[in-house]
Amino acid sequence: MATFENILYKAENGICTITINRPDKLNALNRSTILEIGKSVKMAQSDPLVKGIIITGAGPKAFVAGADISEFLGLSAEEGTAMAQDGQDIFKSIEHSVKPVLAAVNGFALGGGCELAMSCHIRVASDNAKFGQPEVNLGLIPGYGGTQRLIQYIGKTKATELLMTADLIGAPEALLLGLVNYVTTPDQLLAKCGEILEKIKTKSPLALAGVIRSVNAFYEDGTDGFKKEVEEFGKCFGTEDFKEGTSAFLEKRKASFSGR
Repeated sequence: MATFENILYKAENGICTITINRPDKLNALNRSTILEIGKSVKMAQSDPLVKGIIITGAGPKAFVAGADISEFLGLSAEEGTAMAQDGQDIFKSIEHSVKPVLAAVNGFALGGGCELAMSCHIRVASDNAKFGQPEVNLGLIPGYGGTQRLIQYIGKTKATELLMTADLIGAPEALLLGLVNYVTTPDQLLAKCGEILEKIKTKSPLALAGVIRSVNAFYEDGTDGFKKEVEEFGKCFGTEDFKEGTSAFLEKRKASFSGR
C-alpha cells in the first residue's frame, strides 16, 4: 500500500475514500497534493475490490479552497503552462475513470477545488458548501479545466458571469444550476455518497464504464458521441454481465454481475 503525505486513503466494502488532508491550509492544492490525487485515484482504479471512489477534504471548512498560491510566485509563462497541463491531465484521468467517482464537497470548493469537484462524475454538497472560480482576482484564469467544465454543467451565460465576477455561489444555487446532484447536511455528506455508490455497485461495472465513456465522448473534439454509444452498446452484448442481467430480468430475480 502506497503512503501519501497529503492524502488519506481508505478502501473498504468496495468503496475507496480519498481525503485531501491539509486542513490547516484549507486543503489547498500544491503540486505534490495534485500528484498524490492522481496517484491515489489510479491506485483505486487498479484495485479489483474497489467499485467506486469518493474524493473529499479534511476538516469542516473546506473541500479544497483553491490552489496553493505560494507556489505560483516567480513562475514563468512556460512554467505556468506546464503546471496547468499537469493539473488538466490528472483531473481528466478522474473524469475518464471507468469506476464512478463522487465528490463529497464540504465547505469551500474554490478555484482548483471547484475544478476537482467538476472532474468527478457526481457531486454531493454539504449545505455550507461554496463554489467559485475566483482566479481573476489574482490576474489569472482557471487552468485545470474550469472554463470548460463550468460551461458544460451550468451553461455559457452563467458560467461566463461567474468566471468574470469571481462571485461565489452556495449549495442551494449550485443545485438549482445543476452544478451538484444533491445537497445534504455536513454530518450526512459521506453517508449520502455511500448510499449513491451502494446503488451503483449493484450494476454491471462494464456497463458503468460504457456509460462513462459514452458521456465523455459528447465533449471530446473530433469524437462522434452517437457513434461511441453504438460501439459501447454493441460491446455489452459480448459480456457475461449482459447475459446475467437479461436472464435475471426475465427470471424476475436480482442480477449478480461479475464484471466479465
